[in-house]
Amino acid sequence: MSDAGGSPPPPQPPAEAKPVAQDGNAPINIKLTSPNGDEIYFKIKKSTKLGKLCAAYAERVGADVATIRLVYEGVRVTAEQTALELELEDGDSIDVMLEQVGGGVYV
Repeated sequence: MSDAGGSPPPPQPPAEAKPVAQDGNAPINIKLTSPNGDEIYFKIKKSTKLGKLCAAYAERVGADVATIRLVYEGVRVTAEQTALELELEDGDSIDVMLEQVGGGVYV
Protein backbone atom coordinates (compact mmCIF):
# COMPACT_ATOMS: atom_id res chain seq x y z
CA MET A 1 0.00 0.00 0.00
CA SER A 2 1.33 3.41 -0.89
CA ASP A 3 0.86 6.42 1.29
CA ALA A 4 -0.19 9.34 -0.89
CA GLY A 5 -1.30 11.35 2.10
CA GLY A 6 1.63 13.81 2.09
CA SER A 7 3.77 12.31 4.84
CA PRO A 8 7.28 13.75 5.03
CA PRO A 9 10.08 11.90 3.24
CA PRO A 10 12.35 9.75 5.38
CA PRO A 11 15.22 11.65 7.01
CA GLN A 12 18.43 11.84 4.96
CA PRO A 13 21.90 11.49 6.51
CA PRO A 14 23.72 14.83 6.87
CA ALA A 15 25.68 15.87 3.81
CA GLU A 16 29.44 15.49 4.20
CA ALA A 17 31.56 18.60 3.82
CA LYS A 18 33.32 18.55 0.47
CA PRO A 19 36.92 19.74 0.31
CA VAL A 20 37.36 23.07 -1.40
CA ALA A 21 39.07 22.64 -4.75
CA GLN A 22 42.28 24.64 -5.21
CA ASP A 23 41.98 26.55 -8.44
CA GLY A 24 44.40 28.96 -10.10
CA ASN A 25 42.91 31.92 -8.27
CA ALA A 26 43.17 30.51 -4.76
CA PRO A 27 45.57 32.68 -2.71
CA ILE A 28 48.51 31.12 -0.90
CA ASN A 29 51.08 32.54 1.51
CA ILE A 30 54.70 32.34 0.34
CA LYS A 31 57.80 33.12 2.40
CA LEU A 32 60.83 34.65 0.65
CA THR A 33 64.08 34.15 2.57
CA SER A 34 67.03 36.45 1.86
CA PRO A 35 70.69 35.33 1.97
CA ASN A 36 71.09 36.88 5.45
CA GLY A 37 68.03 35.01 6.82
CA ASP A 38 65.42 37.79 6.66
CA GLU A 39 61.94 36.50 5.85
CA ILE A 40 59.22 38.41 4.03
CA TYR A 41 55.76 36.96 3.50
CA PHE A 42 53.59 37.50 0.43
CA LYS A 43 50.05 36.40 -0.37
CA ILE A 44 49.72 35.53 -4.05
CA LYS A 45 47.33 33.71 -6.33
CA LYS A 46 48.57 30.42 -7.74
CA SER A 47 48.13 31.86 -11.24
CA THR A 48 50.43 34.86 -10.55
CA LYS A 49 53.67 34.88 -12.52
CA LEU A 50 56.59 34.73 -10.12
CA GLY A 51 58.34 37.61 -11.90
CA LYS A 52 55.70 39.82 -10.31
CA LEU A 53 56.54 38.34 -6.89
CA CYS A 54 60.24 39.02 -7.51
CA ALA A 55 59.48 42.64 -8.43
CA ALA A 56 57.36 43.10 -5.29
CA TYR A 57 60.18 41.69 -3.15
CA ALA A 58 62.75 43.98 -4.79
CA GLU A 59 60.54 47.01 -4.22
CA ARG A 60 59.96 46.10 -0.58
CA VAL A 61 63.66 45.68 0.24
CA GLY A 62 64.83 48.54 -2.00
CA ALA A 63 66.86 46.39 -4.39
CA ASP A 64 67.13 46.40 -8.16
CA VAL A 65 65.00 43.57 -9.54
CA ALA A 66 67.79 42.70 -12.00
CA THR A 67 70.13 41.81 -9.13
CA ILE A 68 68.01 39.15 -7.42
CA ARG A 69 67.06 35.61 -8.34
CA LEU A 70 64.48 33.27 -6.84
CA VAL A 71 65.38 29.64 -6.12
CA TYR A 72 62.87 26.95 -5.15
CA GLU A 73 64.13 23.53 -4.07
CA GLY A 74 67.54 24.26 -5.59
CA VAL A 75 66.18 25.22 -9.01
CA ARG A 76 66.14 28.76 -10.37
CA VAL A 77 62.64 30.15 -10.86
CA THR A 78 61.90 31.97 -14.12
CA ALA A 79 59.77 35.10 -14.30
CA GLU A 80 57.15 33.33 -16.44
CA GLN A 81 56.55 30.41 -14.05
CA THR A 82 53.57 30.42 -11.71
CA ALA A 83 53.02 28.97 -8.26
CA LEU A 84 50.66 26.47 -9.87
CA GLU A 85 53.38 25.25 -12.27
CA LEU A 86 55.85 24.80 -9.42
CA GLU A 87 53.14 23.15 -7.30
CA LEU A 88 53.75 25.63 -4.48
CA GLU A 89 51.56 25.15 -1.44
CA ASP A 90 50.49 27.52 1.31
CA GLY A 91 53.47 28.24 3.57
CA ASP A 92 56.21 27.19 1.11
CA SER A 93 59.51 29.04 1.14
CA ILE A 94 61.50 30.43 -1.79
CA ASP A 95 65.13 31.46 -1.39
CA VAL A 96 66.31 34.82 -2.69
CA MET A 97 69.82 34.91 -4.13
CA LEU A 98 71.92 37.79 -5.36
CA GLU A 99 72.97 37.70 -9.00
CA GLN A 100 76.64 36.86 -9.40
CA VAL A 101 78.58 38.13 -12.36
CA GLY A 102 81.90 36.59 -13.27
CA GLY A 103 83.53 34.23 -10.85
CA GLY A 104 85.64 32.50 -13.42
CA VAL A 105 89.08 31.18 -12.53
CA TYR A 106 91.93 32.78 -14.43
CA VAL A 107 95.22 30.97 -14.72
